[in-house]
Amino acid sequence: MSLPAPPTMMDVTGQFDVEFRITVACRNGNIYILRRESEKPKYCIELSSHPVGLVRVGKNVVVGCADESLQGFSQKGKKLWTVLLPAPITTMASMELPTRGLQAVLVGLANCEVQLYRDKSLLSSIKTPEVVSSICFGRYGREDGTLIMTTKDGGLIVNILKRTASFEDRAAAAGPPLAQSVRLNVPKKTKLYVDQTLRERESGAAMHRAFQMDLSRLRLAAAGAYVKALESSLTPMSCRLSEPLKMNAVVQGLGPAFKLTLNVQNTAACRPVANLAVSFLYDESLYRMRTPYMRIPLLVPGVVYPVETFVECSSDKGISDIIKVFVLQEGSSAPLLSAHINMPVSEGLTIN
Repeated sequence: MSLPAPPTMMDVTGQFDVEFRITVACRNGNIYILRRESEKPKYCIELSSHPVGLVRVGKNVVVGCADESLQGFSQKGKKLWTVLLPAPITTMASMELPTRGLQAVLVGLANCEVQLYRDKSLLSSIKTPEVVSSICFGRYGREDGTLIMTTKDGGLIVNILKRTASFEDRAAAAGPPLAQSVRLNVPKKTKLYVDQTLRERESGAAMHRAFQMDLSRLRLAAAGAYVKALESSLTPMSCRLSEPLKMNAVVQGLGPAFKLTLNVQNTAACRPVANLAVSFLYDESLYRMRTPYMRIPLLVPGVVYPVETFVECSSDKGISDIIKVFVLQEGSSAPLLSAHINMPVSEGLTIN
């Protein structure tokens, strides 16, 4: 087996005749995973800084980096979690207690502290008189749980695990809930899902163009509906702040005589509006109106004033047209308010 860089740390698991995995940390800052009958690395883990510790915990690989971080990876090289440490890492070792089902990592730090992590959760912390240079956990004499540490100045520290010790997660800092790190039971990919994925991959550009075309049609339909609402005079309002007015029109009758009622309202807070008039613009060959021009009394704010007139259809062709309504004010060249009224088709003509 060949590697692209010289190895510095190694972890081996499995059986030589059946299946094994060799996890190697190299000087180029990468970690390579070798499998049986493979001359080159199967997976590659690219780290943000050089590794200083490598420990396998179950099916995962825990790596300590020089940037004071502890990172967990799957056996296929997928990054699972990252923990920031308070000091640089000096040594690492695995801690396994089969009787309690505990699999954790011991991390020695340069601030005279040894921390115990299960995944990214901090379980315990031990203060030491000196900086720890190496750690070993296992059976020592009759005790199954013994932690032996050597210090940088040549000292030896032996700690025996209490039988009543409990390992619970220490919520030292607020973070995401534990349920967020639990893997979801995602169902297997069906043939329909695979076919749809291939279709989206092959026809992505065409699907995007179709979506943009449908979106443009939707915008056009919305704009058309808005213009239609404006043309049909659905409660038009004045845009002038000095004379805020609102008006709606009601057409009554089957024809040929129609009653046209305009409800005009002053929407100002406390200012009345005076010197107003209503003018109608229509096709004189199709309609006849008794009063095409009317004066409007003083408009008090908040009160609806009905303005009524009668329209007679003089055509027998069964057609209708639009009557334009303008609200005018004395001394102004532009109308304050305008509306288009779609007249209904007349049922018949007046019999003389």
